[in-house]
Amino acid sequence: MFIFNSSIGKKFIQAVSGAFLFIFLLLHATINFFSVIDSFTGKWSAVAADEALFSKGDGLFKLGCDFMSTPVISIMVPILALGFLIHIGYGCWLTWQNVQARGGWKRYEVASKAATDSWSAKNMFLLGIVILGVIFFHLTHFWAKMQLPEMFGIGTYENNPYLLLELTFGRWWVLCIYLLWFVALWFHLVHGFWSMFQTVGWNGTIWFKRVKVIGVIVASLIVLMFVATALNAFVQANFLG
Repeated sequence: MFIFNSSIGKKFIQAVSGAFLFIFLLLHATINFFSVIDSFTGKWSAVAADEALFSKGDGLFKLGCDFMSTPVISIMVPILALGFLIHIGYGCWLTWQNVQARGGWKRYEVASKAATDSWSAKNMFLLGIVILGVIFFHLTHFWAKMQLPEMFGIGTYENNPYLLLELTFGRWWVLCIYLLWFVALWFHLVHGFWSMFQTVGWNGTIWFKRVKVIGVIVASLIVLMFVATALNAFVQANFLG
C-alpha cells in the first residue's frame, strides 16, 4: 500500500500517531497538575489522610483520577496509548530502515534546513529511546500500583493517589531521573509538533514559523505541568508531610 511503502505515507503514520502522543500527554499532565492546585487549596493533606478518599476533602486530583476510571475515558485512554505505542514502534522501524538504506549509522534524515539546524531533529531516535526507557520505570510506580491491580488483580492496589505521588517523588534520585526524562520529552515534543504539521502540508513560510512557536508553547506547557507535579510531591513528602 502507498501509505506503508512511500516516504510520505510513512511520515504520515508517524504524524498521526504523534498526535495521539500529544493528546495523551496533555490529558495526563493536566490530571497530574490538579495535585499541585490541591496543595495550594489545602485539599492535598485532607485527602491524603483519608484512605477511603470519600470525605469532603476530596481534591481535584482525586476527582481527576476518578474521571480517568469512567467508561468513556477507560475506552479512550487505551486507544491513545495504542497510538503512542505505534508511534514508538514505527519510529524505531523507520530508523532501522534508514540505517540499512545508508549502509551504516547516520542521523535521521530531515527534509528542511530548519530541521537540520535543530539538535532535537538530529537526535529524535536517541531521545525516543531515553523516553521509552523511563516509561517502563514510570509504569512500575503508578500503572503497576493502580490500573494493573484494578484491571487484572495483579499486585497490591494503592487507593490513595496523593500518597503514591509522595512515595514516588519523595526520593531525590527518582525525582532527578524524572526531571531528566522531562527534559528529553520537551526536546522530542518541540521537534515532533512542527514536524507533524509539516508532514500534513503546513510548511509555508509564514505558518511554519507560527507552528514552531506554538509547538514550543504546547511542549513547554505539558512538561512544566509534569515538572510542577513532581517537585510539588517532593516538597509534600519531605517538608510538609
